Amino acid sequence: MRAHPVLRQVYRGAVAIVGTAVIAGGILLLPLPGPGWVIIFLGLAILGSEFTWAKRLLRFARDKVTAWTRWAARQSLPVRVLLAAGVVAIVAGVLVGYFAWQGVPSWVPFIG
Repeated sequence: MRAHPVLRQVYRGAVAIVGTAVIAGGILLLPLPGPGWVIIFLGLAILGSEFTWAKRLLRFARDKVTAWTRWAARQSLPVRVLLAAGVVAIVAGVLVGYFAWQGVPSWVPFIG
């Protein structure tokens, strides 16, 4: 591919479009419970295969996630429980906000 500069540019453009689309999908999934951050990291990895800035950003993000994980693991059990409760509260708040905005989906079972 290096012998054909035009083909190389088309390939880089395709990588840019696919990587950006994957990141955009991950951003859309962030407020929902699920793999939003994992999808964003996947998009950065796709971009990082061709773009140095994306590779550096992915390395930076991985380092921060690793540091956060190590910090949380060193905390006492009550602090870790509070961290988990905070995450659950954020997810629940997002779901309540979404249901208030869009209404409860028909597939959600009702009691009573």
